Amino acid sequence: MASAGVSKPVLGVETSCDETGVAVYDPARGLLAHRLYSQAALHAEYGGVVPELASRDHVRRLPGLIGSTLRATGLVPRDLGGVAYTAGPGLAGALLVGAGAARALAWGLEIPALGVHHMEGHLLAPLLEPDPPLPPFVALLVSGGHSMLVNVAALGRYALLGETLDDAAGEAFDKTAMLLGLPYPGGPALAALAAQGRPDAFAFARPLLDRPGLDFSFSGLKTQVLLAWRRSDRSDAARADIAAGFQAAVVETLVGKCRRALRQMQGTRLVVAGGVGANRALREALVQAGAQDGFRTWFPRPEFCTDNGAMIAHVGALRLAAGERGNEAIRIRPRWPLESLAAPAV
Repeated sequence: MASAGVSKPVLGVETSCDETGVAVYDPARGLLAHRLYSQAALHAEYGGVVPELASRDHVRRLPGLIGSTLRATGLVPRDLGGVAYTAGPGLAGALLVGAGAARALAWGLEIPALGVHHMEGHLLAPLLEPDPPLPPFVALLVSGGHSMLVNVAALGRYALLGETLDDAAGEAFDKTAMLLGLPYPGGPALAALAAQGRPDAFAFARPLLDRPGLDFSFSGLKTQVLLAWRRSDRSDAARADIAAGFQAAVVETLVGKCRRALRQMQGTRLVVAGGVGANRALREALVQAGAQDGFRTWFPRPEFCTDNGAMIAHVGALRLAAGERGNEAIRIRPRWPLESLAAPAV
């Protein structure tokens, strides 16, 4: 027999990588408040995330963020009906910080705590916006660690249509930015530089777009960029042209795969989520493609494209309201396939 659903506000905690996020989501009123602390400056001198430093910084930041988020809502801890936290995938040490804090808070308040799948949070983040899409829809998840197309039938009912065979789109952005000497984090810096270049100055491939299927591969494109940079005159103009050509190739590939997935599923609704979902060129190209093909695309606001507590509080509230419960064990899953999730038992 399913447990009674939680109808009171849910606190969400996100600590999967290098952002500390906290939010409160009310099933009746929606998102009440959210706070986010980015560790980008901490990791910048290393050119990437240092797991141990990330974990320690989560320990420093999380208590204060929980307190300030609750104060922003006007609630006190006893007003909460549950706590949700990112249980995976992500960095093991970072995940343990959030899981331990969330479980301790829930234990002290005698309310349920639930581990949430990080990518499910991204997947459903556009539902936080006004006029959210209704399932079924196709979702493009593109971030530093993931590139996948997913068919969403309902909460917990996900079918993987295609995924990356090597580098994710966001990872390719970051590595290309590093190659071109751009500051960390590289993705936004490369997108800004691309706006100054000529996308047709270099002929880069559109990986796997000429073959059937919905999988992605960006490692070969990254190698093409390396060769182009070595053969160029290393000028500012060449750097901008390579950035523009690389971005155009990634965007055209992502858009082409989305169109193919929608045709395959006979769908008219597309959701885009993850850090690369904030890329302006990608957004504009998908809107244009939708006008041509007859589909509509939903995007989360840019602040909810990157890791955040709001998406975790939201998914936690949905699953807790449906009667799902976790046991009292502090359990994380650094590797956790999205397709292994199940719909809440009702």
